[in-house]
Amino acid sequence: MAPSMNVLGAYFPDWLFCSVAGVGLAIMVYVILERAQIGHRFAPTAVLYPTLVTFFSLAVWLIFFQH
Repeated sequence: MAPSMNVLGAYFPDWLFCSVAGVGLAIMVYVILERAQIGHRFAPTAVLYPTLVTFFSLAVWLIFFQH
């Protein structure tokens, strides 16, 4: 049985929800860092934000979808 969720009659894989949540949480971190005016301290951003997306995606998977 594939790890998927039923959403309004269609089945979507769990990793899709985890990826969306990871992107959303990374955007929240970006907004918080920019409003606090400390976003420039974390360089290179091309490494930081994809790493945060990966971290948050895996954390969401471990918290909500581990069977």
